[in-house]
Amino acid sequence: MTAGRWWPVFGSLAGYQRGWLRPDLMAGVTVWAVLVPEALAYAGIAGVDPVVGLYAAVPALLLYAAFGSSRHLVVGPMSATAALSAAIVAPIAGGDPARYLALTAALALATGAVAVSAGLARLGFVAAFISEPVLKGFIVGLALTILIGQVPALLGIDGGHGNFFEKAVAVLGDLGELHAATAVLGGLGLAAVLALRRWLPRVPGSLLVVLAGIAAATWLGLPERGVEVVGHIAPGLPAPGLPPGLSAHDYLELLGPALGVVLIGFAEGLGAAKTYAARNGYRVDSNAELTGLGAANLGTGFCSGMVVNGSLSKTAVNGSAGARSQVSGLVVAGLTVLTLLFLTGLFENLPEAVLAAVVIAAVLELIDFPSLAGFYRIWTRRLGALYGPAARVDFLAAAAALAGVLIFDTLPGLLIGVGVSVLLLLYRASRPHVATLADHGDLWLDRARHPELPAPADAVVVRVEAGLFFANADWVADHVRALVTDRTRVVVLDAETSPFIDVTAARMLAGLSASLRTDGIALRVARNIGQTRDVLRRLADQGVEIPVYPTVREALADHEE
Repeated sequence: MTAGRWWPVFGSLAGYQRGWLRPDLMAGVTVWAVLVPEALAYAGIAGVDPVVGLYAAVPALLLYAAFGSSRHLVVGPMSATAALSAAIVAPIAGGDPARYLALTAALALATGAVAVSAGLARLGFVAAFISEPVLKGFIVGLALTILIGQVPALLGIDGGHGNFFEKAVAVLGDLGELHAATAVLGGLGLAAVLALRRWLPRVPGSLLVVLAGIAAATWLGLPERGVEVVGHIAPGLPAPGLPPGLSAHDYLELLGPALGVVLIGFAEGLGAAKTYAARNGYRVDSNAELTGLGAANLGTGFCSGMVVNGSLSKTAVNGSAGARSQVSGLVVAGLTVLTLLFLTGLFENLPEAVLAAVVIAAVLELIDFPSLAGFYRIWTRRLGALYGPAARVDFLAAAAALAGVLIFDTLPGLLIGVGVSVLLLLYRASRPHVATLADHGDLWLDRARHPELPAPADAVVVRVEAGLFFANADWVADHVRALVTDRTRVVVLDAETSPFIDVTAARMLAGLSASLRTDGIALRVARNIGQTRDVLRRLADQGVEIPVYPTVREALADHEE
């Protein structure tokens, strides 16, 4: 049961145990050490002052903890939505820096309004169209994209822009120009985080490495040696309120683009939330996730922030640091407030290479190629014979999402994965297996699996292993006709495995019955259940009547009589 069903707010804290406090505190400190510099960087991607990222983080963390359902998800500025924010705002701002800043906050408000409305309308079912394989492919693709985006900072090179492959090519081309001190520092930081995770999992490795990086930069004068650091951060808290200088038209203009932001933010956040919920034995509520995402964006918009969403990388840091609940997020929020007030100078000497090392280490565990290989192995010769390449529907959907993210970016990748998944599902639903059955005592078994069983001499008994509807009606009719021989006198459709039927398929059966009748062959339906029974009864009242029998044997016995 989802925790949010117990309490209207802070539902994810229901059942909190005293023993969780210490790991939550340690995880909060660790995430804080990663979130602050990341928020600064992502604000730069969005095209606003770096401190805007910190303004966004505090209300996002507090409000998601209040309305979300995940115990582990960390909400804050993220690279994908930050880049999308810049793409949306720049054309509308017209080169005016003040208007640009106001529109950035307004986009967060519009995103929040859309997400809260969707959550209250219980549109979280949309997540059902994002299958587990699509989500897995999306997460792997996003993790790879985050990783390659961090490599330039890790090595002290310029890197490049574009999709994953363009960035990878740029990284390879710039390897000859890497900054030695930066690369050594980044490599040591990455090795240290991975080693501490492997051999000392209870030690907050990311936090120790961040502190060590700050100390090294300060004591060894690394900025003077060309090592890039975070730099100056303006202190203080923002004044809450609506962004200045905007009209109602501006907000209406942002509502459409906000849908795209919500889709990306919801997909990434839900993917991360489900991943860690599955690992820790609880469930998340997709409607609560929409509401939590919306509340977080409304809060950050009122605090001069930017769009936020569930962060895959920071959630990975949170989970690997031992977080047990959203108390870790509340700790991060409190520490971020303290950072804005008193500690901005602490992170000014944090080497960007060390930050990149922490992020890369966090997302490495999310690059789950074995799961993709497992999807590929879900295949049999019979499935291959029935559906061809579409037999590996789960693998193809995951691969499509992965390739889409790597080639076309986050939102197109998700849409491609969902689209391919739906198309494959429709393809398989339109070509169901029509099994020829043979008698085996009280059972009727597929003769393709049991060729030793004899078939009835003058009867054909078939079973459609799917519901009957408009997309597969002609396919089923053609297969039944192909099974009829000169000796056939009756065709029995065992409808036990067809849980539903629509009007098109029912009329197809009526037409098939009439067609077979001209050749002296009767069509009968046996063991109709549920919706199939209900629809056939209603159509019988309208004159579309097909003989229905309780069992296959009774249908055949009536023929023999």
